[in-house]
Amino acid sequence: MKSITIIATFQAKPGQEAVLKTALAALLPPTRRESGCLLYNLHVAPDDPARFLFYENWASQPHLDAHLKSPHLTALLNRVEELCAAAPQIQLWQRVGE
Repeated sequence: MKSITIIATFQAKPGQEAVLKTALAALLPPTRRESGCLLYNLHVAPDDPARFLFYENWASQPHLDAHLKSPHLTALLNRVEELCAAAPQIQLWQRVGE
């Protein structure tokens, strides 16, 4: 099976930067404990404190699929309209040479 890399970006609504940051950071511990999670890091843009990026590596597509159904992620996704200026931008990549 090929590992999967996800790059997901979130743009906070004005005034929601701290709330979104807290909500996104709360995903780190439970996600890092998920089966197949190889790497799950949250970043903030140095020039825009309202822009966040997850860099994720998953062992396989089935592991990613399970993550997408996890209670902690679905709870966050249910708050996107409240916290984000737009829908998250999600890019899926596969590693070459596996």
